[in-house]
Amino acid sequence: MTTPNASTPTTREPAAGARATAPKPGRDSGTPSAADTDTAGARSAAADTAGAAAAAIADATLWIELLLRQFPELLVELAPSYRSSSAPRATPSGTPSATAGPTRAEREEALRAEQTHGLTPSGSRTSPVRLHISDAVRDVTDGVIELDEAVHDRLRLPRPRREQVAGRLLRVAGLLGRAAADDVLLEHIRDEVRRMARRCTRALGGAEPVVRVSGRCPWCDSVSLRAFPARRAVLCVNPACRCTDRACDCRTDPAHRHAWSEGAWVRLAAESGADLAELAASAADTARREGGR
Repeated sequence: MTTPNASTPTTREPAAGARATAPKPGRDSGTPSAADTDTAGARSAAADTAGAAAAAIADATLWIELLLRQFPELLVELAPSYRSSSAPRATPSGTPSATAGPTRAEREEALRAEQTHGLTPSGSRTSPVRLHISDAVRDVTDGVIELDEAVHDRLRLPRPRREQVAGRLLRVAGLLGRAAADDVLLEHIRDEVRRMARRCTRALGGAEPVVRVSGRCPWCDSVSLRAFPARRAVLCVNPACRCTDRACDCRTDPAHRHAWSEGAWVRLAAESGADLAELAASAADTARREGGR
């Protein structure tokens, strides 16, 4: 009778050809691989790019809508406000004809034109030339034509057909979706329509937008900080405020106000107690704010 050898191991050896393998990095180990990290980063960057493009399209659309409303008002301002001297004047029967002299409003308008532009009416019934309106109309008209042609050229489209300003603006608005793939073109469209809309606003006598900013001025400790989106700056509007910077004109010019440019907003927020995010939002350059005034 034979007994088993005590020194013989009782564990089984792995079968021939079988190898013990360590878990692979990635899904098996629970640790993301380099490829997964790169893919997630690419997706996040693509989402950020798409979001920026959508915001730029929305902003450009609002500026175009504002320009579409303002440009016809410019044309109305450019037209004479009363009849020409060569046109026959209707007088009631039985009423003696009076001397056709300028009205008070006409005299005041002529005086303003003479003081502002150095222009004097050539006759008692001649409307003063409003050069600032005429220049704005020409600037916007030429700018819209050039923008329309530039967009078609950049997108490799046929040369656009002749159209009025409103028609060209609507045509550019219809191409914003195709322009979204070109960051340079989309930014150019937004900047140009914003510039022309603001030119219309200034010519029509519109005031520059101002937004109140929370916090106190570091120089005068008053709640007089205001953001000016068109300038990308924050100013203290307190007439008595004076800073200690010798290079700032607020020390010598009573009409000057100390200003913080965009690069100084972090320091301004820390010194004034304002929220930096709120400060940036209040100074954001948006057509929605200007269009709602």
